[in-house]
Amino acid sequence: MALIIPIIFIIVFVFALVKKVNIYDGFTEGIKSAFKFTVSILPCLAAIFMMCAVFEVSGLADKLCRLLSPVFGLLGIPQELTKLVLIKPFSGSGSLAYLNEIIENYGADSYIARCACVCFGSSETVFYISAVYFAGVKVKKLAMPIICVLVATLITTIVACLICRVM
Repeated sequence: MALIIPIIFIIVFVFALVKKVNIYDGFTEGIKSAFKFTVSILPCLAAIFMMCAVFEVSGLADKLCRLLSPVFGLLGIPQELTKLVLIKPFSGSGSLAYLNEIIENYGADSYIARCACVCFGSSETVFYISAVYFAGVKVKKLAMPIICVLVATLITTIVACLICRVM
């Protein structure tokens, strides 16, 4: 596995030599376009990070957890996972910290911890990824794709908890 990156690099280098491409110029042009792209998405990333902070600091996260815990319980999602399920679409590091807390409180082999791990691993930071990808392609209508991904995430969470219950 340690040789994959060097092998890919050598293959690209040989391919560029065969095609008579100026490797250094191609590399610097790629860096220029990547830098422009990075700068163009910074406002979107700043908005996402601020939204995460406001969501947590305002107390909205806790209120939403209390409101949705019974609903999640009816759907087969342990109520202890409500905050993880709500935070994961916003923040990977925040949800990782909460996952660690769940494992410490309930034990690594508990049903709750198994569900939490599967839910964490099978979901994505929807808003962060949306900001990065959609800002790069300049898509303006984000509501429907985000709703679809959030519904899919909820369905996979329900299925993950069901599978963990059976196993």
